[in-house]
Amino acid sequence: MNKILDDKKVIFLDVGYTLDSPVSGDWMLTNMFYEVVGDKIKDIDPGEIKRAKYVGIDYLEKNHLITTMDEEYEQYIEFYSIVSKELGFELSLKQLEEIAHDKTFNMKNYIAYPGTVEAVEELSKNFKLGIISDTWPSITPQLEYIGVLKYISFYTYSCFLGVFKPDERMYLDALSKCGVPAGETVFVDDRIINLEGASKFGITPVLITVNPDSDVETSYVKIKELKDLL
Repeated sequence: MNKILDDKKVIFLDVGYTLDSPVSGDWMLTNMFYEVVGDKIKDIDPGEIKRAKYVGIDYLEKNHLITTMDEEYEQYIEFYSIVSKELGFELSLKQLEEIAHDKTFNMKNYIAYPGTVEAVEELSKNFKLGIISDTWPSITPQLEYIGVLKYISFYTYSCFLGVFKPDERMYLDALSKCGVPAGETVFVDDRIINLEGASKFGITPVLITVNPDSDVETSYVKIKELKDLL
């Protein structure tokens, strides 16, 4: 077992770019989105697509306190409507609903990294596992689909608190649920800013770099993939 886990009892895990990744290569622009918009997107500058996406994400972030997948579905209709208008696609309501329904309810949009399920199962034999994730209510079937839900003991989801990491409420909520002091916990995440937030409360930070974009210089312990904790 990795020495970073010496004297630890709880491992908190992020989800995206820690346990799984989007099949399309983008968390928000799914394969269904690209299928529906078709050739319309081919001539648009990638920077403009990114800008339009973040206009939609701004709406989602300002309306993040939700608890059901039906609420999530309605929000994604608005999100894709915003993106459509920003890019001049003029998608119909039926098309927007099709994309939003797929984003909310189709768990095939996600794929676990190789070895993730095996690593989570093995870690669960010696540690309590929790999730700290910026996410939406569909995270529960997502975790079940990729095969790790049954190994997780407690959850802190941003959509239930209405705030995102590194807001202190995320870490305080996680610590209140795990039942041990912060010094006996570890948090694995792919973003330094989120690890800094955890570190302020005495949670031991671990940077995971399975997503190459996350591989930055840091004084924190760094692992390539989850099995490196074993």
